Amino acid sequence: MATARFGYWIVLCLAISLCMPLAGQTADNSGDEKNIIEVPYRTLSIEGKSNWFGYYDKLQFDPSNRYVLSMQVDFDDRPPTPEDTIRLGMFDLEDHDKWIEFGETTAWCWQQGCMLQWIPGSNDEVIYNARKGDKFISIIQNVFTGEKRELPRPIYAVSPNGKEAVGLDFSRVNSTRPGYGYCGVKYAWEGRECPHNDGIYRMDLLSGRSRLIVALKEAAAIQHKDSMDGGGRHWFNHLLYNPDGSRFIFLHRWYQNPEGKGGWSTRMLTCDRFGGKIHVVADHNMVSHFIWRDPQHILAWSKQPEIGDRFWLYTDQSDEKEIIGDGVFKTDGHCTYSPDGQWVLADTYPNKERLQNLKLYRPSDGKEVQIGKFYLPPELKGQMRTDLHPGWSRDGKYVCIDSAHTGHRQMILLDVSKIIQQ
Repeated sequence: MATARFGYWIVLCLAISLCMPLAGQTADNSGDEKNIIEVPYRTLSIEGKSNWFGYYDKLQFDPSNRYVLSMQVDFDDRPPTPEDTIRLGMFDLEDHDKWIEFGETTAWCWQQGCMLQWIPGSNDEVIYNARKGDKFISIIQNVFTGEKRELPRPIYAVSPNGKEAVGLDFSRVNSTRPGYGYCGVKYAWEGRECPHNDGIYRMDLLSGRSRLIVALKEAAAIQHKDSMDGGGRHWFNHLLYNPDGSRFIFLHRWYQNPEGKGGWSTRMLTCDRFGGKIHVVADHNMVSHFIWRDPQHILAWSKQPEIGDRFWLYTDQSDEKEIIGDGVFKTDGHCTYSPDGQWVLADTYPNKERLQNLKLYRPSDGKEVQIGKFYLPPELKGQMRTDLHPGWSRDGKYVCIDSAHTGHRQMILLDVSKIIQQ
């Protein structure tokens, strides 16, 4: 049964005390003692199962903030095989966090799941990727009636208008970056380092019609600034529309040699929804997590010469940029803006004590608030790791994370309403 555990783990070693316990609440130390949560919270989970949502830039909450999407599986400690099926469902926050299951899929990975998300503008439809025979597809489904329809290609990011999406070949991503692609389908252009007929496609979510809009060969031909040239395989990853759907981001990555050794180079590009007006935003070998603040500005953990790695706020289609949270965010993390655009939420990878930090930062006045620290068991590493991947409710009152501090994946719902109202 779903468990709903409310409480605080108050620890004196934390420098910041966020708020007093709510009336009637008591400390909950039923999890790992290294876990520290400094705001009201509850756990969304099914006993004996692993529940998680995956990436932080998808719509996890429905418009009413009642239903929270989740994926569920029976194991934690190995990569998926083509035969492994995950269950898809949602927790009903107004009915004792009841688990409502509505589907399943064999097209998934640990870090981003099956791209499960609410269709923008819809109260009852979600979209997710699936495998049908020898190809990957996507499915739009009504979570209440079960009615569904298939689309001929998988999706990566859905436009805010809910009518179109961009996608790529998840088989290629699986071979270049395990943990982010899907297994079970043979890649059509295997052996080609930089094909002209593979890349990012745009798909109409009503008709299913699609076309290639940015080819790998096209991106590779764009002149580099400081990125290292290499003869290894090229691929795209991490696609995301801006808030008005006029443009989207994508990362262009390639191995520094044909054998795939020595790491890879990354640069961040944007283009319009049809693949035109490509702009190189960051091109100094390293770009990691990012989010749109608004239609023109991108927050990204990236490298700039002579300064190093920081969260930079870039102005799209220009060379303008500034540092955000210097001295506050000292390492890479999954970053998002609150729905009102006032707060930056970010996590970290585990430190030496295997703790993942989660904090809020308000750029307007420099206010910093520690939300919690979460223990990640050392056996969950590589593509099986459980990043917090923090995401917001639509009203900005709650943050939902994935956590494995108890030894298996579960979702934690954190109440940050008092913080954002300060």
